[in-house]
Amino acid sequence: MRCLRLIPCGLLLAFTANAGTRDTAGAAHATLRIATWNLEWLVDGATAHAARIACRDSRPATLPCDVVRELARDSADLARLASYAQRLDADVIAFQEVQNEAIARRVFHGYRICINGGPGMQHVGFALRPGLARDCGAPVAALSADGAGRAGRELTLTAPGFERIELLVVHLKSGCAREPLQTATDACRLLATQARELGRWISLRAARHARFVVLGDLNRGGPSVESDRFWSLLGPSAFLAAASQLPFANCTWGAPYREFIDHILVSRTLVKRLPIQPFGQLRYSPRDAAHYHLSDHCPVSVSLNANSAL
Repeated sequence: MRCLRLIPCGLLLAFTANAGTRDTAGAAHATLRIATWNLEWLVDGATAHAARIACRDSRPATLPCDVVRELARDSADLARLASYAQRLDADVIAFQEVQNEAIARRVFHGYRICINGGPGMQHVGFALRPGLARDCGAPVAALSADGAGRAGRELTLTAPGFERIELLVVHLKSGCAREPLQTATDACRLLATQARELGRWISLRAARHARFVVLGDLNRGGPSVESDRFWSLLGPSAFLAAASQLPFANCTWGAPYREFIDHILVSRTLVKRLPIQPFGQLRYSPRDAAHYHLSDHCPVSVSLNANSAL
């Protein structure tokens, strides 16, 4: 079964799934594929086991007890996730909800890992194909809003045929996906704070005409910049949101989402210099979704054409 779903659109975007022309050994790439993937509470076995015992004994646990009950992964689950990472065939994968580098390596075989540390189980980071020059940067603590949310992570990337690109992976607050951002709930207040901080990050780079890409789980539908304050706070004139106006499809039948919340925001400067071949979604096969604990998100990607920049 071919699981790479092509999403047609009326934008200037057109997805190219063929990665056969890409040389991962360091020669000039025909394309640079950049993806994002929320791996839904990807934690190591020892952590999951300890949390399971704590929940059974009604003691405080490091994981929510519903997660412990519903998402007990074994080596077969990790191997199946790794097979999707291989099929994705991305040069850079921004990931979310990963505990540490060791468990990230169980999924991203052969990739170099940059990941946030610190307390908590849901960290963001990057998996990079060897041969790409990069600076892992530092956590973007402002997005954590003094610990109430999750920090972002920066990465500076240089690939054959490309000029310097600044990447940022984020995982914003859930619980305010469709409500007005001004709604007086803790989730919406935190998401509004994070939107303002992310907007500052974007505006600083737009002011110096930097090439940047923001990737991750924004936990917000859209974009609808005319009516949604969340998107207006990000400064939409500075980027192209790859999922805009694209038909939505869940990762697999029965998934709970109604619109994309995983987004890739590409700077207008980068779009102008590197025409994009577009937003793609690697969906899980129905059999895999039924037989394995994968994730409630599937990978999405964009491919940047290097040849047009030469």
